[in-house]
Amino acid sequence: MPHPSRRRAQLSQALTYAGLATAGLAAAFPFAWMVLSSFMTRGETLRRVFIPETVQWENYVVAWSEEDFGLYFENSLWIAFLVVGGTLLFSLMTAYPLARMDFRGREPVFIVILATLMVPETVTMVPNFLTVTWLHQVSPIPWLNNWPALTIPFMASAFSIFLLRQFMRGIPLELFEAARIDGAGHLRFLFQIVLPLCRAPLLTVGMFTFIGSWNALGWPLLVTSTPAWRPIAVALQKFVSEAGSEVHLQMSGAVIATIPVLILYGLVQKEFTEGISMSGLKG
Repeated sequence: MPHPSRRRAQLSQALTYAGLATAGLAAAFPFAWMVLSSFMTRGETLRRVFIPETVQWENYVVAWSEEDFGLYFENSLWIAFLVVGGTLLFSLMTAYPLARMDFRGREPVFIVILATLMVPETVTMVPNFLTVTWLHQVSPIPWLNNWPALTIPFMASAFSIFLLRQFMRGIPLELFEAARIDGAGHLRFLFQIVLPLCRAPLLTVGMFTFIGSWNALGWPLLVTSTPAWRPIAVALQKFVSEAGSEVHLQMSGAVIATIPVLILYGLVQKEFTEGISMSGLKG
């Protein structure tokens, strides 16, 4: 007969696994319902059935062509590419001085950057819109209904700066001293030594930035009025009309919109987990 302490440990382990399994099923259910609904008819979605009677593969063809989904998909790719590239560059160039350069006011600057994380995005939307509108009037490049308004305001991320700064603080100081002996300055040390070491947190920053840019809806609706640069999240709203929602087509479009995120996560999953564990817990 098992010892009572061993039985308690086994019971605790079983309850833990049961809780994790329940949480996993709860998290996976909306995704499974989305995929199954994408193969249903509109009537089946209104009846709220879970399994389609006949798989409607043509839903994806209709969803892609009916609302010019391809244009919105391409727009989202360009926007995400520009935002990710800009965020990685500016976050890297900001995090390094905060982590490795000693200058007056370094800590207050870092505290102010962290404080911006507590400001809701909706609070900054109006000031950002007024700034973008002014830049649209004075800049030779149009900002509204164009890529600058959709990308440039989001190339400075406090969370990305924090994540990279925390990782860089863990890089041994001896590496910098050895580089200084070899005649390397801060810029050379950053790009030749720090950058290769920051692969995991950089991919983590890129992943978070891509998802945020890919899912953006409110800001693109505010700064665009034509489909020329509107992202894919706006296209999903086009399946909702006064006559009702075409849920089956909306779910097909949602599955298409989810594929790039799943592919990206599959490619960087290992580095994504490593970046969170190594960067988020260091002081």
